[in-house]
Amino acid sequence: MAKRQRDALVWGIILIVIGLIFTLDNFDVDVWDFVARLWPVGLIVWGAWKLYFGIKDRKEAAEAPRDQQV
Repeated sequence: MAKRQRDALVWGIILIVIGLIFTLDNFDVDVWDFVARLWPVGLIVWGAWKLYFGIKDRKEAAEAPRDQQV
């Protein structure tokens, strides 16, 4: 994915999350209590994401020299 597309995706997700926070606040849903309880889940997901793509990138890098030898 190109950097520009990735940046657009990230900003889109950020804007959606901010919009959801304000909307839920208007309906008297305490978003910050939810965030305060579940923020460690975000760290777990982030770590799993980094681990998955780190292993995937290493595997692709290890396979690349074999393709170039042909």
